[in-house]
Amino acid sequence: MKIQSLEDLNAIRRTYAKQIYAPEGIRINIGMASCGIAAGARAALNRAQEAFRGNATIQIRQTGCIGFCEQEPLVEILAADKPRIMYKKIQEDKIVEVIEGYLAGDFKTHKKWILGQMKDPRSLLEDEIENPLAAIRPVDGIPFMEEAPFYSAQIKVAMRNCGYIDPDRIEEYFARKGYVAFLQALKKNNPQEIIETIKASGLRGRGGGGFPTGIKWATCAKHHGNRYIICNADEGDPGAYMDRSVLEGDPHSVIEGMLIAALGIGSSQGYIYVRNEYPLAVKRLVTAIKQAKSYGLLGENIAGTDFSFNINISTGAGAFVCGESTALMASLEGKVGRPRAKYVHTVEKGFRESPSNLNNVETYANVPAIMLKGADWYTSMGTARSKGTKVFSLVGKINNTGLVEVPMGISLRDIIFKIGGGIPKKKKFKAVQTGGPSGGCIPEQFLDLPVDFDELAKVGSIMGSGGMIVMDQDTCMVDLARYFVDFLKDESCGQCNPCREGLKQMLKILTDICQGNGKEGDIELLEEIGAMMQKFSLCGLGTSAPNPVLTSILYFRDEYEAHIQDKKCPAGVCKPLFHYEIDADACTGCGVCAKKCPQGAVSGEKKKAHSIDQGKCIKCGICYEGCKFDAIRIC
Repeated sequence: MKIQSLEDLNAIRRTYAKQIYAPEGIRINIGMASCGIAAGARAALNRAQEAFRGNATIQIRQTGCIGFCEQEPLVEILAADKPRIMYKKIQEDKIVEVIEGYLAGDFKTHKKWILGQMKDPRSLLEDEIENPLAAIRPVDGIPFMEEAPFYSAQIKVAMRNCGYIDPDRIEEYFARKGYVAFLQALKKNNPQEIIETIKASGLRGRGGGGFPTGIKWATCAKHHGNRYIICNADEGDPGAYMDRSVLEGDPHSVIEGMLIAALGIGSSQGYIYVRNEYPLAVKRLVTAIKQAKSYGLLGENIAGTDFSFNINISTGAGAFVCGESTALMASLEGKVGRPRAKYVHTVEKGFRESPSNLNNVETYANVPAIMLKGADWYTSMGTARSKGTKVFSLVGKINNTGLVEVPMGISLRDIIFKIGGGIPKKKKFKAVQTGGPSGGCIPEQFLDLPVDFDELAKVGSIMGSGGMIVMDQDTCMVDLARYFVDFLKDESCGQCNPCREGLKQMLKILTDICQGNGKEGDIELLEEIGAMMQKFSLCGLGTSAPNPVLTSILYFRDEYEAHIQDKKCPAGVCKPLFHYEIDADACTGCGVCAKKCPQGAVSGEKKKAHSIDQGKCIKCGICYEGCKFDAIRIC
């Protein structure tokens, strides 16, 4: 059917809401985003479908990522007469046993696989449908997920539906008030009101630049011509996967955000530029667009009005620089993805020399929530100049890897040690890099820094798209800077001298330092090149590329000096600058290191101190990681 009004949408919404909130039988949600599939979720889903084929009381559904990637595959089971339970690390060989245990009401046998029980799974946008599950008596001894450290500080706005709905079923998006904000705005037909609401919300672009979204929309709307709505889904930062997860788990939130933007700006054509390396995101976007068209929510004369809007998908070839707005639009036109000077703004002359509004996935996903709940609701979260929430991919040397959506202004300490669970193996925190490969490295002294656009900039870093890489005591900051510069050198378009030559020279100097060939004056030269790049590079890639080098010099200059002056790598990463030795006083002679050494470089009698043959040692670190007595030293 074609939806013609809010009444049509609400009729469908109420029907499908029951399936999500209070199914008549048993509903099993299996996390089938890329993280879950990589952990074995597809095999678990296939096994469950095979085991319960023909049982009409059991619905087996796929969902997106609920954020706790460390515990994948995640399986949620709910029924009208039982608690809503989330199970963790459920592989193919466990899923049938867990489901049968749930059906029997046996929660004790499988307690070790239970992540928690859900208090109230309703969307933060829902305020009409009563949820009978909320009244069910909880199971004693099983914690609520909402109260667990990983989730207690989170507020899901952009990711409000991820992990709760089947992304391939538009009706489940309807059930959580999907497309209500768009149809309300369409009925009012007041573009200026849309723009003023987004302005008042304080929403800033979540793609890295942090430009006020409402001002961008208003500026684009002022210019005449065929206006375009473009979604930047070219997420290229190493370790970042926020946009991918939203597209895989809730693609309709992005489509609805683009529709609302199109209403506000006066556009009839949209494009989603997504990485070709995100095949599942592309697949679910294609399905979502087809479904929206089938209900008349995309296409010509939407809901019987004179408003028309279509969306096309364009896949990029994986060039990091195409995350920059002008390079992205050039690629979208079929040209080489190279940035251009910013004196002509894309809101005036962008794609096809026409007014173009570009925001990233997370920005658009926020828009329907803001339109439904209001600007005041959104501004109640965050800081004075950074409103709302931000999704971060928390990766690296951290116990709880995953996606976290937190209010702006939360401290780095709370993210890393409360939500993230701290550093594995009781090792010491060293630094955190925010903002991807062009972000800065923030040391321990700034752990209480509130996370927002301005505060991160004060210490030499950036918000970026939301990558957050945690480093421990075993990270060499010089080698880390070398790694990111190497990545950026390959990804630079090479169009301007400061970026092209600056990165090349930086990489040579950093490589020499890591190989023991550093010399006096190298640190100062790196600082000089970095300052030049920041001032004269053509685009944001070049101006931000020196950040990891300059901040690591600023906060960890002693490591650079140790590499250059002492020819030592304190972290034991740069192989030419360290070796392993066994502390005879600490060694118990357990023999574990000797058994694990692939080169046979460790020898010694049982219960007596061992030694390492430096001629055979390849410095692989297996002995160092495997010693339980801290007897192996980096020298």
